[in-house]
Amino acid sequence: MTSNRAKSRRRLRAAVLIASDRAATGVRPDETRALLVGPLADIGIDVAAEGTVPDDRKTIASRLKEWSGAGIDLILVSGGTGISPTDVTPEATLDVIDKRIPGIEEAMRHASMTITPYAMLSRAVAGISGSTLIINLPGKPTAAVENLSVVAPVLSHAIELIRGGDPHE
Repeated sequence: MTSNRAKSRRRLRAAVLIASDRAATGVRPDETRALLVGPLADIGIDVAAEGTVPDDRKTIASRLKEWSGAGIDLILVSGGTGISPTDVTPEATLDVIDKRIPGIEEAMRHASMTITPYAMLSRAVAGISGSTLIINLPGKPTAAVENLSVVAPVLSHAIELIRGGDPHE
């Protein structure tokens, strides 16, 4: 039997999903994915899976389910968090998660509001699917990195708690 403490010693594994019709069809190159890998590595999280999907609720939800069932600790989804008709990432995430984490959502919006008032239009969702933490990030590359920097300090601790770790350690 492996203890929770022993489980936490393995490197954390992440997946980065880009939700964008234009990136999925090659109309626009994805610039966000590469910008997220470095900061994740800096905090001890390896990117084990990457992908790009169109702005389609069922397709996004399917990929989230696939990855959350594959031993991925953290899934970052960039794109589709705004209010345009094709922005469906929050709905797809809500279709998959068991528990929502409003504090992560609020922290990202609050920090972003100090940069641009448009942040109040974000509908980004964060939550838990099984033992996987899923966080929606904006599609704009700089905004995605800014939001990741807001939540980075709590990611390892959050994942440890999701795995059943002692919240008082």
